[in-house]
Amino acid sequence: MSDKPVNEMSFEEAMRALEQVVGQLERGDVPLEESITLYERGAELKKRCEAKLKEAEEKVAAITTDASGTPTGTRPLDEV
Repeated sequence: MSDKPVNEMSFEEAMRALEQVVGQLERGDVPLEESITLYERGAELKKRCEAKLKEAEEKVAAITTDASGTPTGTRPLDEV
């Protein structure tokens, strides 16, 4: 498990870490206390992944297009 803080992880890093956590929990070969810690980390990682996805969706939504659908630029995220 990475020691990198969750809030500094990229989407890909957080997703890989979340997959590892889920794998460990699914195997059921960790003690109860460690399972609780893993579950808490998994919840943090899930939240990070959701935030990064929302951020990406907002960036995509900010792309403006002309009548033919060709991208013409972007508008500030606060206009989304």
